[in-house]
Amino acid sequence: MRNADLIVIGAGPAGMSAARCAAEAGMSVLVLDEQPTPGGQIYRDVDRASAVRGGILGQDFTNGQTQTRGMRHPSITHLRRAVVWMIEDGTRVAFTQDGKGAIAAGRRILIATGALERPMPLPGWTLPGVMTAGSAQILLKQSGIACGRAVLVGSGPLLYLVATQLVRAGVPPLALVETQSKTDLAKSMRHFGGAMRGWPYLLKGLKMLWDLRRAGIIRHVGAKHVTIEGDQKARAVTFCIGETPHQIECETVLLHHGVVPNTQAARSIDIPHLWDDAQSCFVPETDEWGRTAVPTVFIAGDGAGIGGAKAAAVAGEISALAIAHDLELIARRDRDVSAQPLLKRLRSERAARPFIDNAYPPYAGAISPSDDTIICRCEEVTAGEVRRMAGLGCLGSNQTKAFGRAGMGPCQGRYCGLSVSKILSETNKILPNETGYYRIRPPLKPVTLGEIAAMAECEISEMRE
Repeated sequence: MRNADLIVIGAGPAGMSAARCAAEAGMSVLVLDEQPTPGGQIYRDVDRASAVRGGILGQDFTNGQTQTRGMRHPSITHLRRAVVWMIEDGTRVAFTQDGKGAIAAGRRILIATGALERPMPLPGWTLPGVMTAGSAQILLKQSGIACGRAVLVGSGPLLYLVATQLVRAGVPPLALVETQSKTDLAKSMRHFGGAMRGWPYLLKGLKMLWDLRRAGIIRHVGAKHVTIEGDQKARAVTFCIGETPHQIECETVLLHHGVVPNTQAARSIDIPHLWDDAQSCFVPETDEWGRTAVPTVFIAGDGAGIGGAKAAAVAGEISALAIAHDLELIARRDRDVSAQPLLKRLRSERAARPFIDNAYPPYAGAISPSDDTIICRCEEVTAGEVRRMAGLGCLGSNQTKAFGRAGMGPCQGRYCGLSVSKILSETNKILPNETGYYRIRPPLKPVTLGEIAAMAECEISEMRE
């Protein structure tokens, strides 16, 4: 068994900054991450990709190397390709690595698992050739593969970022089909004062829009009734602007309408979650330090509420300071003095979020999809079936597993959980907090009997020694 003062789950911006700060405070730190290199999704493979594709991916991406350098601290042990599948007693973490299971014990645990792209179930989204915009970005970062003849569908700044990166890669998208409306933009203006505090984000957004316009990329704003057409694969996107129908023939469709916290690990240890109307998702309950209802477990970064990469990095440092104080490595006064400028920076980094959340809301047609639209891809459960479950007396998301196996596939509800909760909530006319979410049990990720057996053999060997 491995032991450390702090176990960090995830090597994205929050996990990396927390690990570095904790190590500098005198802690032994164990970082468990599924990827072969540090960086998380936002800085995926940044050290290598920056050298070969930095001009395409942009300065915000290459800046991630500053954080990966911090992972070289001698007090940090970084286990790559380590898949966490259970947290026990708030101090023990079970994981697999290279086909073998293992357990690590820490005095504190920091969950820094980041965000997931919000699922966008609409007619045709299960066809070959349809993927998320984030997946397209991963292909570009890690393999240098750019999706050709693509249409980007949805809402949010990531659409603009991926589109500009495809333009730089020499394969500009055919069009952007955007679901936010002028009404959404008008509603967001009440938050414009706060957005001006985060003016660098607004400036970047305006620059991306200018780059897309200069490249001749067509934007269709206010799209409704979006459908992906095709038999064996995606061949076109159809939609309406007002009452006018449109169709764009394409080979690839990239979907995106925001990101949501990855809450699976936190839910598996019964950390309370509440529905956030602003971000239309569940978020874990934490204090300003990232502390949860489980005293030994903290959550930092987008897993505690979407704020972006820079905000996540700052939140990781704040949690590390609190943990250092818990472990009596720094005094309360030193913790508070060090945290004061960080808390101020965090507020500044998050200042633009209300404006962004209101200007780019999730697509209503995917939040409440048509009856024949599949929402649970693992078990092929449709929105109509979930509504019928509600008619039969199903009041909560977890009950749908008994009514029709929704959420019982390999992803454990990562990609259908919010859809099921929202559909049940609307159909039963109750709040999402009353509807709840799936009960998450280990294993969080698939684990083989062979990996568990290898873990048992290892423990027996250690006992004999």
